[in-house]
Amino acid sequence: MDDHIDFMQQALVLAEQAAQKGEVPVGAVVVANGEVVGRGYNCPIGSSDPTAHAEIVALRDASKNLENYRLAGCDLYVTIEPCTMCVGAMIHARINRIIFGAPEPRAGALTSQLALLESGHFNHSMQWTGGILEDQCRALMKDFFKQRR
Repeated sequence: MDDHIDFMQQALVLAEQAAQKGEVPVGAVVVANGEVVGRGYNCPIGSSDPTAHAEIVALRDASKNLENYRLAGCDLYVTIEPCTMCVGAMIHARINRIIFGAPEPRAGALTSQLALLESGHFNHSMQWTGGILEDQCRALMKDFFKQRR
């Protein structure tokens, strides 16, 4: 459990960096053998790229660092429950496990709106765990949107 907290804290630092740049505060890290191999935070506005979600950026970074588009055995920590696009990318990357902080009631694709991994029609399955540092992850999002309104 301590590892979950440590890696989620690292993702929260990245989410705060996104918020400082005016991006929705989501951060993600990819972990292999107990070490962070990929980092990312939301940056679709700054990069003019609708796919630049924290998870996608972290997957790209990990793939580059490991020199492999397959990330079998890697875990992905993200502050907010992933959307459909990000879950799909994790399936294609062969991520082992998704660990998220707070649920995403509007677009969450693991438990909140959809249960994509329950469908049984993908050629790869992943485990997932939610609720790691949930209060901190939720508060960061709430504070960000409260300031914008």
